[in-house]
Amino acid sequence: MLNTFDILETIRMIQDECLDIRTITMGISLLDCIDPDIDKACVKVYDKITSKAQDLVRTGEQIEKEYGIPIVNKRISVTPIAMLAAACPDQNPVKFARALQKAADTCGVNFLGGYSALVHKGFSAGDMALIQSIPEALAETSNVCSSVNVGSTRSGINMDAVALMGRIVREAAEKTADRQCIGPAKLVVFCNAVEDNPFMAGAFHGVGEPDCEIHVGVSGPGVVRSAIAKYPDASIDELANIIKKTAFKITRMGQLVGARASKMLNVPFGIVDLSLAPTPAIGDSVAHILEGMGLECCGTHGTTACLALLNDAVKKGGVMASSNVGGLSGAFIPVSEDAGMINAAQNGTLCLEKLEAMTAVCSVGLDMIVVSGDIPAETISGIIADECAIGMVNNKTTAVRLIPAIGKQVGDMLEFGGLLGSGPVMSVNGKSCEKFISRGGRIPAPMHSIKN
Repeated sequence: MLNTFDILETIRMIQDECLDIRTITMGISLLDCIDPDIDKACVKVYDKITSKAQDLVRTGEQIEKEYGIPIVNKRISVTPIAMLAAACPDQNPVKFARALQKAADTCGVNFLGGYSALVHKGFSAGDMALIQSIPEALAETSNVCSSVNVGSTRSGINMDAVALMGRIVREAAEKTADRQCIGPAKLVVFCNAVEDNPFMAGAFHGVGEPDCEIHVGVSGPGVVRSAIAKYPDASIDELANIIKKTAFKITRMGQLVGARASKMLNVPFGIVDLSLAPTPAIGDSVAHILEGMGLECCGTHGTTACLALLNDAVKKGGVMASSNVGGLSGAFIPVSEDAGMINAAQNGTLCLEKLEAMTAVCSVGLDMIVVSGDIPAETISGIIADECAIGMVNNKTTAVRLIPAIGKQVGDMLEFGGLLGSGPVMSVNGKSCEKFISRGGRIPAPMHSIKN
């Protein structure tokens, strides 16, 4: 039972330490919307989304008022659209993107994810057409997000897809160059993508999920940083316990909101993703947590070890607070969305290679990283391949959300605004990997993938 101290502590976390619910995300299956007539399919898609999610935003706002807990985003994820596109070949899949945008506008949500394809072992019907349409789809829409899964521990890495995605990311930037290259900021390339991820831009509703469900994604880097600051002389294992206890409290709030939303919307409660997801707001930074542990600046030696400690403690504390933990769960390190990461990148302490090392122990991967606009597509593919290799070998989800800043060079800033923040253009190794990427084929799955 909550006592007065617990209530006051939660109020302080919300008011002074940037505690919030990052998102409530409704997952909706569109498998029953498949139709060989793409226009009819789009009507079915719009009708189902708007029917299921018509009360999502209002419910989120009501919970905010009821509990006094900020819910930053209300979102929708849907079945990977490539599955619907497979039924209507020779049609432009961008029609689905337009239908998704129309549904997002009607429901009033911040983002709608699922303009996606799963090609980790090869391309099936609908996949290629959808992937090739991604730049146009992201240029024409404002709230639609896209993702492509190109590898997994069980299947290896589809290098043909990796090569293709390098070109797609660059083309998405070029098509939105007049809007701060926002296109690739809504596009994620995955290895080991999960089916119940509530976080954009990588969210989609997996085929193993129920027809409709509600997910919650919590946040709270400021709360963890504040807790650590109270114990400046704590040992490493004491720090781990402090973080675990704090993560428990944060996750309990997510559990409360998820259960309430599930009841109000009359849909099953999916998962609580207990990831520490930063925002551009001062005091809401994962980098500042790492610096609170004793680093002069995020990116210096010891950063990966600090992040490993943080990620493990968050998971251990959160899993005790909810039986619905899922999604990605851990610590996110998106550069443009984290004030501490931005500062570390600007002063040269944090480089792309160090970020790559950190992704071996964090929640996802290279996230919201801005690079020079003249980066070759093959280099983008090489970065994706490296990140997928980390995910494949370590049996974890990894991802790349890279933004080529067309017309900008290292040291310039790209301003997205809102939750996406702003990012400094980071330097990239200039040596070519074109020959390797052009070989095509598939990197085989590692030996430890054979578990049956």
